[in-house]
Amino acid sequence: MNAITDLRGLGIGGLARLTGVAIETIRYYEKIGLMAPPPRTRGGHRSYGSEHVERLRFIRRARALGFGIGEIRALLVLSGGGADSCARAREIASDRLADVRAKRDGLARLETILSDTIAQCDARCCAGAAPACPVLEILET
Repeated sequence: MNAITDLRGLGIGGLARLTGVAIETIRYYEKIGLMAPPPRTRGGHRSYGSEHVERLRFIRRARALGFGIGEIRALLVLSGGGADSCARAREIASDRLADVRAKRDGLARLETILSDTIAQCDARCCAGAAPACPVLEILET
């Protein structure tokens, strides 16, 4: 992670602006324990520091890569180091990659079906035959 200068007393709005994460999302991450709640000021306002910024940026990047909350929780634990942390992080990332590839393959199949159906529709409609619509037929079967 990039080291951030020591920030203290950052409010939730400032944290949101600095990290690009919505205020409600920050509160949610605190609620589910993904982020430790920050200390509070005498007035009861949250007071975030650089460690919160770094952790939230880590979470945001992991979410952008499609990792789920459970996977992020595990990756955060692994980011602390340890003998097998790299191997375990690689395993989690490999599982995510397999999911991405499966979704890509499913989308490719869907693309073929839709493309073929539209081509059938174009061929029928252009021929002036006005039979049943292939797009509607595929949805009815």
